[in-house]
Amino acid sequence: MNILEARGIERYLGPADNATRILQGIDLAVERGQFLALTGASGSGKSTLLYLLGVLDRPSAGEVYVDGAPTSPLDDDARASLRNRKLGFVFQFHFLLPEFSAEENAMIPLLRQGLSEAKCRARAREVLDELGLADKARRRPPALSGGEQQRVSIARALANRPEVLLADEPTGNLDSKNAENVFQIFQTLSRSGLTIVMVTHDLSLAQRTSRQVELKDGRIISDTDHARAAG
Repeated sequence: MNILEARGIERYLGPADNATRILQGIDLAVERGQFLALTGASGSGKSTLLYLLGVLDRPSAGEVYVDGAPTSPLDDDARASLRNRKLGFVFQFHFLLPEFSAEENAMIPLLRQGLSEAKCRARAREVLDELGLADKARRRPPALSGGEQQRVSIARALANRPEVLLADEPTGNLDSKNAENVFQIFQTLSRSGLTIVMVTHDLSLAQRTSRQVELKDGRIISDTDHARAAG
């Protein structure tokens, strides 16, 4: 069953009389539990597509479906609620709040759901522990390494137990060792059944996912099922 689907997606930027066409008639279905890598040169439209799939932006034409339901009828509040219930996000830069501890940063999505502070803190500690950060829970981001900061951002994305994790260049700001550590976390999450859509320039990582979709000039030019090929 498809957890995410884009049908006839177009995205334009700029004034109507001189708009730049970023995406051109994209059709893409992401199966539940799939680990999908979006690749392509800078400007190919892969991050734009990710933001549309994550309901962070609206298409100029076409429809995005989450768990079979169209998202275009939703107002901004309903879209925010959908993201907080079903989707988790990891970006190239961690965007942690420096005045808060790792634990407090991981609590933020849960607090938005209206859960008690005690429940939020317990879940934040649980997910930080799963990512090997139990002893860093009380530290603030400036006291953490780059790799640790990115793992805290993953913890924050996982705190609300999302059905889909969307990641935009999650290893792009890391050295090779920390990039591999983050990717190993993603692989473990994928094996547990979490759906992952990851934008990456690193083809060596993309080739280790279950599926790789390459974009060029706003169009899909290849779609490779690594899992089927390996099987």
